[in-house]
Amino acid sequence: MSIRVMLVDDQVLLRTGFRMVLAAQPDMEVVAEAGDGAEALEVLARSEVDVVLMDVRMPRMDGVEATGRICAQDNPPKVLILTTFDLDEYAFSALKAGASGFMLKDVPPAELLGAIRAVHSGDAVVAPSTTRRLLDRFTPMLPSAANEPTSTELGRLTDREREVMLLVAQGLSNGEIAARLVLSEATVKTHVGRILTKLGLRDRVQVVVMAYESGLVRAGGGGPAAH
Repeated sequence: MSIRVMLVDDQVLLRTGFRMVLAAQPDMEVVAEAGDGAEALEVLARSEVDVVLMDVRMPRMDGVEATGRICAQDNPPKVLILTTFDLDEYAFSALKAGASGFMLKDVPPAELLGAIRAVHSGDAVVAPSTTRRLLDRFTPMLPSAANEPTSTELGRLTDREREVMLLVAQGLSNGEIAARLVLSEATVKTHVGRILTKLGLRDRVQVVVMAYESGLVRAGGGGPAAH
């Protein structure tokens, strides 16, 4: 089964370049394209798509609003944000809206293809250091009221699950977490699944965002926030 990809970008040349890279892959096909968020929603309504490559800055409807609307649908495709800017407040907003990660537009093709496959398989593209720096920069600007409900929700987690969540928030993969905690990778995957279920989260990106919002991880640091 090929991964069905949709390209959303207002620059036709960029879409053409991405289409050529993806078309060369035996496990991917570009099934739809759009020039802005509004068109993307129209095209998605009549297309079967697994992963959307979404630009953020576009006319009519930007990628953040489009991502939010897509992710609010039943069984939505995964959204992978593509941005020109390393530290982009739009990309942060898109992560909060439900995107499964973001990549820079000038990323090497192999990394982009790996990210598409990871997102499609249910992982989230959290590991790149740019995601951490993005969260470090913009989390202090979040309204403090956001801390109250998430702190209560975190109380549902066991001590081990909080420990795993902290390491996920620091961008570690399941394998790295397993090595750090001396657990099997399968056990870590089970813990991550329980964390997602208990907190009502879609994927690892949302785990990272909640960890920052709740103060489990502090901006600029890596460990638990000091109280």
